[in-house]
Amino acid sequence: MSASTLRDKFYGCICGAHIGSAMGAVVEGWSYQKIEEVYGTLDALYPYEHYNNGWMRAAGTTEDGIDRQKLMITAIIEKGGRVNAEDVRKIWVRDIQPGAPGGICEPFEGELLKIAKTVVPARELGRFCDYSGLNSFSRACHPIGLINAGDIQGAIEDVMEVGQLYQTTNSRGLKWACVTAVGIASATKPGATVDSVLQDIFDNLDERAHVEGRDDGWYADYAGLNLVDELKGALEYTKDCRDHKDIREAFQAHYNGIGMPYNVSYANEVVTKGVCIFKMTGGNLKKAIITAVNLGRDTDCVAAVAAGLSGALDGTASLPKEWIEQVDYATSIHRFTNNKRTLREHADGLYNAFKNRLHTMTAYADQMEY
Repeated sequence: MSASTLRDKFYGCICGAHIGSAMGAVVEGWSYQKIEEVYGTLDALYPYEHYNNGWMRAAGTTEDGIDRQKLMITAIIEKGGRVNAEDVRKIWVRDIQPGAPGGICEPFEGELLKIAKTVVPARELGRFCDYSGLNSFSRACHPIGLINAGDIQGAIEDVMEVGQLYQTTNSRGLKWACVTAVGIASATKPGATVDSVLQDIFDNLDERAHVEGRDDGWYADYAGLNLVDELKGALEYTKDCRDHKDIREAFQAHYNGIGMPYNVSYANEVVTKGVCIFKMTGGNLKKAIITAVNLGRDTDCVAAVAAGLSGALDGTASLPKEWIEQVDYATSIHRFTNNKRTLREHADGLYNAFKNRLHTMTAYADQMEY
């Protein structure tokens, strides 16, 4: 059970996502064999290049998923509470830098931005993305979980609303994003544990509960789409794993797709790995980051999920101070990022918006109580 304050849980979640992304981006797409050959065990921040655009990013530089996250953080801070797709679209149009698509963001995000500048409703934008199962939202939706701290249904509703900027309505990508956001919202509860977080995910996201009159496993058998079954299955085959070497071997037999665009970056794989790391490391933030960045495949996204969950439970006590400082420095010189707030400023902005939400709810209850 974590003894962290709520404010530190917010900070831990944001630090975990940003630091994990920056460390994992160095080896994104590599096999775990190559990571071990080059680094042994990767446990530090290094410079790296992406998109073959000649820009050598400073150690600690975050990547596309974090810039996606920053847009949501800005919208939440400015509104002082929960946001919808139109709220975030306004920040897209205002804050995304001209050189960001292909410089820091994925190229397809440039096409979505062009459409966002038209009269097309924000909830329709995700229909124009060719990659509906991607982890583009599930690895970035941490602010949605935080503004809904302790509010599981609010987190689900907001993921399915705001996520339509990136994914088709009710798509698998958004359902997997609900796992991330529900886990974070649950981890912030007083007295939360790793097991209580997992139970909240299972209790609220098991799709068989929505198939009336069927209790024979029909939905799980039908194309194997039940995400809770995939999570429970992975937790079972990784239950005896003790470190990143054990768990990477366990995953290799199940997630090894190649030969198609974004083959390492589908939401079911990334979120499942993140949840299993969260369980194996007992929610320890530093251990979660190091485990995730040494798995191979989509290391930065897996680290964002695993570390976001762990930080929301564990706070920042296990994090080296120099990691935080290096990410803040790299952000200060970032060429394409939409916002240069420090990690503390991001987290405290979200925390203050959450407190404002509570104040508003309390004032309303006081007003209406007879």
